[in-house]
Amino acid sequence: MFRIRKISNPYLESNLRAIQRVKTILSDQFPDLWSDKIEILDEQLINPLKFKYHSTLLLAENINETMLGFALCKYMPDLDFCYLDYIATSPGRTSSGVGGALYQRVREESEALGSIGLFFECLPDDPALCKYPQHLEQNKKRLAFYERFGARPITNTLYETPVKPNDDSPPYLVFDGLGITDSLPNKLTKKIVRAILKRIYGDYCSEEYIRMVVSSIKDDPVRLRPFRYITRERKREFKTHLSEKNKLFWIINDAHSIHNIHQKGYVESPVRIPVIRDELEKTGIFRLGKVREFPEKHILKVHDKGYVQYFKKVCSNLSEGKSLYPYVFPIRNSARPPVELSVRAGYYCIDSFTPLNKNAYLAARAGVNCTLTAANEILSGTRAAYVLTRPPGHHAERFVFGGFCYFNNNAIAAAFLSRYGRVAILDIDYHHGNGQQQIFYSRDDILTISIHGHPSFAYPYFSGFTEEKGEDAGYGYNFNYPLKEIISGEEYRKVLHTALIKIKKFRPSFLIVAFGLDTAKGDPTGTWKLSAADFEKNGNIIGEINIPTLVIQEGGYKTQTLGTNAKAFFEGLFRSWNSVNEIKPVPLWHIN
Repeated sequence: MFRIRKISNPYLESNLRAIQRVKTILSDQFPDLWSDKIEILDEQLINPLKFKYHSTLLLAENINETMLGFALCKYMPDLDFCYLDYIATSPGRTSSGVGGALYQRVREESEALGSIGLFFECLPDDPALCKYPQHLEQNKKRLAFYERFGARPITNTLYETPVKPNDDSPPYLVFDGLGITDSLPNKLTKKIVRAILKRIYGDYCSEEYIRMVVSSIKDDPVRLRPFRYITRERKREFKTHLSEKNKLFWIINDAHSIHNIHQKGYVESPVRIPVIRDELEKTGIFRLGKVREFPEKHILKVHDKGYVQYFKKVCSNLSEGKSLYPYVFPIRNSARPPVELSVRAGYYCIDSFTPLNKNAYLAARAGVNCTLTAANEILSGTRAAYVLTRPPGHHAERFVFGGFCYFNNNAIAAAFLSRYGRVAILDIDYHHGNGQQQIFYSRDDILTISIHGHPSFAYPYFSGFTEEKGEDAGYGYNFNYPLKEIISGEEYRKVLHTALIKIKKFRPSFLIVAFGLDTAKGDPTGTWKLSAADFEKNGNIIGEINIPTLVIQEGGYKTQTLGTNAKAFFEGLFRSWNSVNEIKPVPLWHIN
């Protein structure tokens, strides 16, 4: 298993190592490439105005973050095309589908940008142009590989003319129309060829050479070489899978139902999941993912080891069907936990109504796997993902559980993603997100925001005040919006707008939404009266922020309206995402 992720910030520690590895591979596999061209890779990613193109670096990595390969693609918005500069797998590794997956992802990126197509160079399969038989065979295999996607060399031009007399294997210019078009107008093609030769190879190709190549383009429309390596042309096979990729990625915790408290009045029940699932399945905007296993180390990034070990042990020791409720709490001496497991429950809990039972750990642990699977999908380029899971998590702090929560899925996802960029957590549950506040209170790379009922009347009562703004390096990176007992949807959205402005100013790479449906009218744990129309508007507003977004299910206990309200929220989010993403990157207007 491997993922493909896009580098957005080349100066993060994890990305610095990856980019250095890319430079090493470039030096090894492309020995003729000038060292100064390799060294400017970092700058290319952040300075499109200087280089006259937007650069995208895609990395293929396994679960241990070992690099398997990479692709570097450049988008030129003034002419609306993409150019694949490099695609390579790590030395000593068989491709195992890495090359194909990287190329498909490049095509998806190109289509997402609204590009007219993808151009790249490929060494020739013509013996008159390539004098070494072993190289000729490799070139044939590469061109056959690209033909499977419909990409073929442009013919009847002098593009494959050597720049210098001794140059061997001058490359073809290959065009991939992404399954949309094979037709290139003459005038546009000339501009594109000039841009490629000038902006990518201007330090090697003279102006005289560039004029010679451009003037050789006579056909209108420009012709592509007939298929040589595949037997039938089926244009639908060449289409990208972007339409499916544009759907909301969806992970469901199928292990949740084993955690079932039969006590009368216990609202955090298994029925919450199917009533949401059944409504969302009707929308057609989701694609269901498969849950992967992730190691415990990701939990220990945010939760105390002693607490995690206790939670696991006490649950495994309980009899099937028996629940243990915390009943003795530390006030005078919290430094020494009791030896007896049942008594120790209060040492690790903040209330007396969150039970421990045989399956609580297993259900919560499965929820962590769901969350990290979705977070990993976000890293792999998916724009939005939803984790439908229970038990919830946003009340779980580093050392304690409570509020039906055992592991803080939001915090675990944020810690996981924070290695690749800044993260904002927006908690829109009715109750204060005390868990992520406590866990990240001293950090400035993870912004925590919570909109909730005022702690004077709403759980957890002892946190969620406006003056709680963080401490040390984290001061100014925690915001609470405690609201009055009765509030309209319009009043709520004014506060939501304010919170989103703070998120935009923070400029995160990722947004995590702790999604509570207990803000709805009639919820047994809340006092607000948000309707389905309000949820749709809220989803639309959040979607407009246009940041890769991970939505994680928290509260919501009125089962009659859970599905309707969730459906409304995601339809609003999806509609907004698709509207925003029709906008292309800002053109480089100064380019002639």
